[in-house]
This record gives sequence, C-alpha cells and structure tokens, in this order.
Amino acid sequence: MMHSIMMQINRKVKKALSWAAVAVFWQLAYNGVGRDLLLASPISVCKRLGELVIQQSFWQIIMSSFFRIMGGFVLGLLLGTVLGILTARWALAYRLLQLPMNIIKATPVASFVILALVWISGKNLSVFIAFLMVLPMVWSNVDQGLKSADVQLLEAAGTYRLSRWQTAHAVYIPAVMPYFLSVCRVAMGFAWKAGIAGEVIAIPKNAIGTQLYDAKIYLETNDLFAWTVVIIVLSVLIEKLFTKGIGWIAKKWGACNEN
Repeated sequence: MMHSIMMQINRKVKKALSWAAVAVFWQLAYNGVGRDLLLASPISVCKRLGELVIQQSFWQIIMSSFFRIMGGFVLGLLLGTVLGILTARWALAYRLLQLPMNIIKATPVASFVILALVWISGKNLSVFIAFLMVLPMVWSNVDQGLKSADVQLLEAAGTYRLSRWQTAHAVYIPAVMPYFLSVCRVAMGFAWKAGIAGEVIAIPKNAIGTQLYDAKIYLETNDLFAWTVVIIVLSVLIEKLFTKGIGWIAKKWGACNEN
C-alpha cells in the first residue's frame, strides 16, 4: 500500500517537474527572442487564458468544436466496426474495401479538406474529416481482431452448438476487444488533431480552429498561444476520460491488458 502511494507521488512529482521544465524553457526562449510578436511569454499567455475562460463565447466555441469532432469520431467508429465485421466475414468485401481504405489512410488531411469544401459546408467539415481519419483505422483493427479469433475455440463453440450471439460473446468479442480499445485510443487523438486542422482551413463559426486562424491573421500572438494551450489541455483531458471509459470496457470483456 505504502509502496503504491509512493509510486503515485513520484509520478506526480515527475509530471510537475516536466511542466516546470517546459515553462522555464519557454521563458528562456522568450527572453532570447525578445519580441512579443514572434513569441508570447508564459505570463502573458496565462493572463490571456484567464481573460478567455470568463467569457461565455469561449465555452461556446469549445463545446461547438468538441461536439462536431466527437460526432465524426463516433460515426467513423460505428461504420468502421460494421465494415470490419463484414470484411472479416467475407473475403470479397475485404478485397473491395482494401484499396479505398488504403487511399484514405495515405491521403493528407489538407487534401481532403480542400476537396471536401466543394461539397460540404465549413461548419460540418470537421465532422467529415474526423470521420475519415477514424474510419480506416477502426476498420483495419476490427478486421484483424476478428480474424485473430482462436480456431480451436470456434471449433469448440460449434461442437457445443452455441448460438451466433453466444459464439460472438465467448470468442469473437474477447479476440477483437484489445484491437478495438487500442485503435480507439489512437483514433481519438487523430480525430481531434485532424478536426482542428480542418477548422483552420474551413474557418467555420464558433470553432477553435477559426480562433487560431484569426489570431494568425491579426498577429495576436497571445491569442495564438492561448488557444494552442487550450487545444493541448483539451486533448489531454479527453484522452484521460476516454482511457478510463475504455478501461472499464476492457475489464468487462476481459481485455485487461489494455490499460
């Protein structure tokens, strides 16, 4: 018990020292540059963050970006899972989907953003971009996970005449769960970054990416760094909350190796 508490304290101390080192390096870089237009100081950025968080529009912008990007993430997760099940079941479906999925994975985000702007409005673009980033990743992992199911367990399920649902619950779900949980964690980060990048190019109303774009255009360096800090903090918080959620799912389905 005491050893576990000491380990937790050590981890927190190391994190605090890491953040302190970043702040010191940032301040030294600011002193070396000597121009607020090129690099904002940590103090000025913290002050600007304090001004932003008390504004109602700040929270509206955050929630707007969050729900759009999460909407794309969930859509990609659902469709990717369905397609993964289909391609794991039928080889023809895999051959048909393999090439387009590989093309999506290989194409830069900026190219998709520019092409999508022809058909999709700016406010919905981040949904589409997040969806595209997540779809091939989830599809590939679900397909591999299902194909990795133990053949002997499947034969045993057939011998005992288990129903399809019982077989899925006993064999397929435990096999695919580590793949699914792993890709969810990675895909979340990709969706968030790609969604913000899409907002920077599409410039929708009430979006974090739009705030970054405006800060760059109007040379508001403090705003640029403040919103960048917001993106980083939100990314960390979302990942932690999501990790706890999928950790609960992992325990439920016996995939405790994903922590």
